[in-house]
Amino acid sequence: MKIKELMVPFGNYQTYCRIVGDATDRAPLILLHGGPGSTHNYFELLDDLAIRAGRQLIMYDQLGCGRSSIPDNHPELYTAKTWVSELINLRDYLGLNRVYLLGQSWGGMLAIIYLCDYHPQGVRGVILSSTLSSAQLWSSELHRLIKFMPQNEQVAIRQAERTNDFTGTAYQAANDHFMELHAAATPTNQSPEPLRRAKQGGKVAYLTAWGPNEYLPQGNLRDYEYTTRLQQIKIPALVIDGTNDLCTPLVAKTMVDHLPNAQWKLFQNARHMVFTEQTTAYERVVANWLMNQEK
Repeated sequence: MKIKELMVPFGNYQTYCRIVGDATDRAPLILLHGGPGSTHNYFELLDDLAIRAGRQLIMYDQLGCGRSSIPDNHPELYTAKTWVSELINLRDYLGLNRVYLLGQSWGGMLAIIYLCDYHPQGVRGVILSSTLSSAQLWSSELHRLIKFMPQNEQVAIRQAERTNDFTGTAYQAANDHFMELHAAATPTNQSPEPLRRAKQGGKVAYLTAWGPNEYLPQGNLRDYEYTTRLQQIKIPALVIDGTNDLCTPLVAKTMVDHLPNAQWKLFQNARHMVFTEQTTAYERVVANWLMNQEK
């Protein structure tokens, strides 16, 4: 399969971009990774989607991580405004007049902000994968999940939150367990290479924009509340999550209930990285949905 890599100028910085497949008459799918700061790496597991869906896939590392510029000495750049500007710049540079968007976790938030605040032209549909429309609801739901954990781990997490000290070994072990339960398994030697690949940067971007962990948004995205504004998104939408996901069924259903033209696919026994655990089924769902939009 044809893979093209390039660096896209973005002001004083560079955005690493990876394009899968040849251009067709179908609108390409832009993949927006999570984090902030998680890199495009895991999206490489979806390369076959270019064939299944008959279109190019365009993935990139957002500013602050991966092979893109990492200006950690300027953390004030790590905001939604910067990352939306980067997406706009990428579309302009590549001449992407017609696109679909797939945003996973933070990437879905980025898509929602882009659609609601910037009203872009040429976006044919959006896939919101394991994402959220409300930081407050997300935090509430994750704290509900924490209550199912062993008592000593609950205590360690509460203590870290009360003292705002997230360096303790007991807290870190508890948080690791929480993420193992609801985010993803720790990669092993048998994991696909993109999941084993060391990530570059991203920690400053995550801490600056979101916070010390998934359930305590303290960064500049802490007031992210878009649920009532989802009604502005008139284009077709597909919401995807897993039963064991950080994006709980309530978080997903809240988005579905407020989107005017949405479908929902809930994957049984899947965590936050649904497509890394049930890749073939995920690709089938996404490809079929894309094709149905173009009938």
